[in-house]
Amino acid sequence: MSATAQIFSARQKIVGVTLALVAAIGFSAKAVMVKLAYVDAVDAITLLALRMAFSLPFFLIVAALENRNSRNEALTFKDKLAVVGLGLVGYYLASYLDFMGLQYISAGLERLILFLYPTMVVLISALVFKQRVGRNILLALLISYAGIALVYMHDMHVLQHDALTGSLLVFGSALAYSVYLVGAGHTIARIGANRFTAYVLTVACIACLVQFAVTHTVTDLHLPLRVYGLGIAMAVFSTVLPTFMLAAAMRRIGSMHTSMIGSVGPVSTILLAYAFLGEQMSLAQIGGSILVLVGVLMISLKKSG
Repeated sequence: MSATAQIFSARQKIVGVTLALVAAIGFSAKAVMVKLAYVDAVDAITLLALRMAFSLPFFLIVAALENRNSRNEALTFKDKLAVVGLGLVGYYLASYLDFMGLQYISAGLERLILFLYPTMVVLISALVFKQRVGRNILLALLISYAGIALVYMHDMHVLQHDALTGSLLVFGSALAYSVYLVGAGHTIARIGANRFTAYVLTVACIACLVQFAVTHTVTDLHLPLRVYGLGIAMAVFSTVLPTFMLAAAMRRIGSMHTSMIGSVGPVSTILLAYAFLGEQMSLAQIGGSILVLVGVLMISLKKSG
């Protein structure tokens, strides 16, 4: 490899690592912004609708640009069904359950539960595709869920009975996203990552707006400017930018390194929640977080190897 090629490769790696890191922090900040918005007594459906309404124009632009690309093949009817179904499950349902759960549990616990999705992908794949689960994977699952139990005990002590409701809702969110990941592989390979992402998120945005239109009235949009500001911030910094940054990072440094850098997400959420929400940082929370990170990385590295 020439010196110029080496320099270019090194720069690409630095850019990839930076993109993956910023994306992980951006996704992590979402939970903190949701909790900050809830201070103004806005409900989950309205807040989710605001996030998706401000995100939708970006995804429509990307979708339009992808449609104009002559190299892209036209979507088949099966592709369209997959996009709609995966968009509804992986982003609409997962986002709705997540926003509902954040009404009851800490931002730190929410991010850790969501971070369990690689373990759920392994379990779903084992059930659906009859894939064997080895001892190392079982150990990783045990470590991960032991960590969640520790952090859950911390939240239960602080929030009492609400912790169970919130944990189950967020667990459902992680499960929905895991189903999406298991089913998305073939469609992504056929139509391309950027086009697929723009399409499924457009579907999810429209579903959230329809849900708001059916369950609420226009007067429910009479909210403080602070809530609108948080909605815009969630759309730009915790939805649109990190979504495409993650894809760009994976192209430069691969899925394994991207997932490893993504493990800073839960830690970032805990630190941001401590700084902006005043959430406690107990030894149980720190210990549980470490266990979850270790378990998930064991599975991610095994899958990537």
